[in-house]
Amino acid sequence: MSWIDAVLQSQPGWGNMAIFFSLGLAMLGIGLGFVTFAILAERKVMGFMQLRHGPNRVGGRFGLLQSVADVLKLLLKEDTMPKLADKPLFVLAPMITYAPAFLVLAVIPFTPAFKFSDIGVGLLYYIAISGISTIGIVTAGWASNNKYALMGGMRAAAQMISYEIPLVMSVVGIILFTGSLNLYDIVLYQENIAFVFLQPVAFVIFLIAGTAELNRTPFDLPEAESELVAGYHVEYSGFRFAFFMLAEYVYLFALSALITVLFLGGWNAPIPGLGLNDIGLGAVWFTMKFIIVVFFFMWLRVTFPRLRADQLMEFGWKVLLPIALANIFLTAIIKELFF
Repeated sequence: MSWIDAVLQSQPGWGNMAIFFSLGLAMLGIGLGFVTFAILAERKVMGFMQLRHGPNRVGGRFGLLQSVADVLKLLLKEDTMPKLADKPLFVLAPMITYAPAFLVLAVIPFTPAFKFSDIGVGLLYYIAISGISTIGIVTAGWASNNKYALMGGMRAAAQMISYEIPLVMSVVGIILFTGSLNLYDIVLYQENIAFVFLQPVAFVIFLIAGTAELNRTPFDLPEAESELVAGYHVEYSGFRFAFFMLAEYVYLFALSALITVLFLGGWNAPIPGLGLNDIGLGAVWFTMKFIIVVFFFMWLRVTFPRLRADQLMEFGWKVLLPIALANIFLTAIIKELFF
């Protein structure tokens, strides 16, 4: 049992409150630290793949402080609001969008010792809480009193609901194998072989549906600048706009960590049987796998063009959903015959 579990099971008091507050700050620091350098890394990766330099002025030749400068710029920008906007909902929408992105980090087990919360239904918690962000995006589109923003919000609702179904169905095979919704137990099950080899179809479906849930290219229709000016956040400026971008990159962190846990074995060594599953190396293995997944999402953004709305919906309902159902059926047969 970790010391965090001991604190959670102890009697409430001021000491425990201080520890919970510190854990929350630590989680917030990890998320914000990742966002700061993920934005910079993505701009550098995109620059490299498009034969550009990327940021190279603020913070030396590598532009290490460019993200910090961008945050300061957003803080100093005028906070505008449409005259006929629904003001309470307009103010609340960015917070509704960001809060679930932060909350889902609580159940991600990074190493056997470093996990904020170990609950029995961690996977279900992640899926349920992450869906709340859709409400924030739709609220932003509605409250802006702008037809382009409303259209972007409705696209987001349709897209997230459509791709949430194959996303959930893709992990049913993992639940059948492990018999658990606990993310820690799922990692332990992969000590000898990762689920990317046992469930390759589910892995591909989860990657595609996860990209759609992130609203990233080629599924970034809710924020399509070519036909919607910007999308659901077109009327937002300053730090309220930053909250939407913050939510997107925190979700990138959370989804990449979840893929690492569900399909890549988490902190387990890539090659079992070589004595590399040392507890001290767990963080190294997790970080390496996590970075590869994040790089893949960045690579995807540079490579693919945006889909049309009808193509996106047809692909989700007519391709991913039937394949996910077939994968569940096949997994059940394999589980019954060989495991």
